[in-house]
Amino acid sequence: MNKITFSEILNKRNPLPRWAKLSVKIVLGIFLFVIVAYMSLAFYVNTHKKELLASITAEINENINGKLTAESMDPTFLQGFPRISLQLKNVKVTDSLFQTHQHILLEANDFDISINSFAFLRGALEIRKIEIQDARIYLYTAENGYSNSSIFKSKDDKKAENSNGSFFAEVKNFQLHNVTFVSDNQKGNKLFQFVINDLNGRLKYNSDGWDAHIKLDALAKSLAFNTKHGSFIENKTLGGNFDIRYNEDAESILISPNDLKIGEDTFNIKGKFNISKENSQFSIGIIADKILWKKASNLLSNNISKQLDRFDLEKPIDVTCDIVGDLNSQDDPLIYVKAKIKDNRLHVPDGIVDNCNFTGIFTNEYIKGKGFDDPNSAVKLLDFKGDYQEIPFVMDTALISNFEKPMASGTFKSQFPLEKLSKTIDKDLLVFTKGNADVSLKFKADIVNFEITKPIFSGLVNVKNGDVIYVPRKLRFKNTNVALDFTEKELLIKNITLQSGKSVILMEGDIQNFLNLYYTDPERIVLNWKVKSPQLHLAEFLGFLGSRKSKQMVKQSKNKNTFSDNLNFLFEKSNVAMNVQVDKFYYNKFYATDVRANVLLSQTGIAVKNAHVTHAGGFMDVDGLLAQGKTTNKFAINAVVKNVNIEKFFYAFNNFGMESMSSKNLKGFLYSKANITGSISNDGKLVTNSMNGTVDFDLQKGALVNFEALKSAGKFAFPFRDLDNVTFTNLNGKFDIKGEKIKIYPMKINSSILNMDLAGVYSFGKGTNITLDVPLRNPKKDKDITDEELLEQRRNRGIVIHLLASDDEDGKVKIKLVSKKTSEKAVEE
Repeated sequence: MNKITFSEILNKRNPLPRWAKLSVKIVLGIFLFVIVAYMSLAFYVNTHKKELLASITAEINENINGKLTAESMDPTFLQGFPRISLQLKNVKVTDSLFQTHQHILLEANDFDISINSFAFLRGALEIRKIEIQDARIYLYTAENGYSNSSIFKSKDDKKAENSNGSFFAEVKNFQLHNVTFVSDNQKGNKLFQFVINDLNGRLKYNSDGWDAHIKLDALAKSLAFNTKHGSFIENKTLGGNFDIRYNEDAESILISPNDLKIGEDTFNIKGKFNISKENSQFSIGIIADKILWKKASNLLSNNISKQLDRFDLEKPIDVTCDIVGDLNSQDDPLIYVKAKIKDNRLHVPDGIVDNCNFTGIFTNEYIKGKGFDDPNSAVKLLDFKGDYQEIPFVMDTALISNFEKPMASGTFKSQFPLEKLSKTIDKDLLVFTKGNADVSLKFKADIVNFEITKPIFSGLVNVKNGDVIYVPRKLRFKNTNVALDFTEKELLIKNITLQSGKSVILMEGDIQNFLNLYYTDPERIVLNWKVKSPQLHLAEFLGFLGSRKSKQMVKQSKNKNTFSDNLNFLFEKSNVAMNVQVDKFYYNKFYATDVRANVLLSQTGIAVKNAHVTHAGGFMDVDGLLAQGKTTNKFAINAVVKNVNIEKFFYAFNNFGMESMSSKNLKGFLYSKANITGSISNDGKLVTNSMNGTVDFDLQKGALVNFEALKSAGKFAFPFRDLDNVTFTNLNGKFDIKGEKIKIYPMKINSSILNMDLAGVYSFGKGTNITLDVPLRNPKKDKDITDEELLEQRRNRGIVIHLLASDDEDGKVKIKLVSKKTSEKAVEE
């Protein structure tokens, strides 16, 4: 059989022109030449591995300020054809000062390089690709600024060399697999550490330097710009592409904007790094269009995130972040974060803000030139709007500054119906049913343990037409108007109008050092009131009698109290000093005008000083104290009564509990001094038999009218005298009150129908024992005598009868005749 050549087959199928046949032959010849040359080269490489390894390491070592060593080298011919791939085992790269700092720049189990086969045939070694796996790269910068990255010769060193360029200028591709990268900057106190799962890069050289495209899959173990404050993006996965440009003259690396996935979120990142000895500035720009607040916070270092984690936003937000610093500086870089929040829901330590809108800015250089650290860090909230507990508010600017000792400040404005306070203030403390509030406050507040505490306010709070119930004392106020003016040193309370039932009260006051005492010692708070009232019905304020009924505090986690709890504590513990002026004063049957008093309300009770009351044609001056209890209240009164109509006086005080004598039996004008203690119930009634004390009295122009006890005693002894209207020229005496009994000190009674000497004990229950020495001489016989000594001598002339008024077994007072001796003995007892 005849053999058919390849050319004949081509000619039979597709007759080719002569030039095409020649081209095919040339290509086939070149291909056969390449195959032969490649096989020859492979044979040479395989038989000269030691010499080639020595040549490669020598070539590399000539281009670095250090040393590369490899344990062995094996060719892999089919990988990277037509280039020859060389696999170096156990490669180590160290800089020239390795013996001093002991940090290996590169340790790799596998270090693969691909060389240019044709250049190798010419006797030149050109590396086109480097692939490293199972390795560790450790960039070290000492405290004196020396870095083992100086292993790479500077451009001045390269220009000084008489060569056509190093083999590194021919590297077009590089790959890293399972490589740990560490940048330990002791001078700048920075630590960057990444585990690179896969990194693929392509290099393109130009006259200024090179451009690189990199695809990255890695894990960030540390991105600490200051190791004292912790790491950014700690333990977060990284995935994405980078376009990097290196400018050799400027010695800078520029990273073009590209999307990088950090964890589960995608960020657009750009950056610039200057790497010369003179300039090591860098900048990084990060944009995240949609990211949750917590996820964004978790990407930051601990000193920042622990502040931001006090808050949370339910919906994703738009965030930008700029980081600018110096790789060789020990200071933190400038960090500037900006976030835009729209129609979101903000969680704060004390609750939730709905319909939240604001622009948030974080910077660690709040004051230019003061450094990039915690004391100079701040969070700004611009155009903050939202609803807290259904109360709308606006803050044009709010600020949290000084992260070392955090301080919050801002201006708070709000207008809302008072009913909205029902979700903020406990219903067992205050209940608002009507009215409106207008609030404009500047505030400052410390932040301790990441909680806002001790806010300091200045500004105004206006309440108009409010209806409020103060639950612990069951007090109701209507059409209430209040203006609260907060200053840094005091709280001024103006233009207050309170209406409770028939009472109308006009008030203004102040609390000195209010906020400081509110947070440190509320029991020392004193509210100074000026109180005026056209008419005041005391019965409408009986809620102030008795101890205050405190609401049950809800136990808070970590001893945290709510605003309502703090307000309740303030009401319970603070003191109120009132200067009172009342035009008309009513309490049951008691009516007075032109009432003036100083009143102190404290946790323990009510104190009244310098009270002046116009009553029953005269006046009373009173000092008193009311100690509050659960069901009854103890009181102590020092009173001076002058020129008071005794009939109206006894009527106003329900005859002081006496049953045998009433206001209808009395006429005249009373002058008295009393020092009395006793008890009063929470509904304002005197507790029976609770009084103790002394009373001195002087009754002028007095009279006993239709006093049955006197009439029954005198109708037989003085049948022809007027017992229905007994007048007194001057009646004075002294009583000791002890419970149900009143001790009557001996006193002389000179009346129109008789004179008598009286002493003994009068009892509201049992135990009445009163002696009466009654001269039977008619006082009318001596009416024209003005000499007092003569009147006293004539007073007891004639017959003197001795009477004893005492109660029987039924408790009724009976009067009987007794001997003089018995009368004197009763007086002594």
